[in-house]
Amino acid sequence: MTFKLRKCPKDNTYTFSKTCPICNSKTIIAHPPRFSPVDKYVKYRIEAKKGIKLNC
Repeated sequence: MTFKLRKCPKDNTYTFSKTCPICNSKTIIAHPPRFSPVDKYVKYRIEAKKGIKLNC
């Protein structure tokens, strides 16, 4: 899957290249991940976002 729009995490500029033209740092994909109602890893992402360890 190829995304075209990318974002620089340092200065929040949008670009199409893999490096930022202003600060020359690596850019990230600007699109959110796809939603799936059958997501078996959602529990782990929520706990990671909260910063809580799971006792599995």
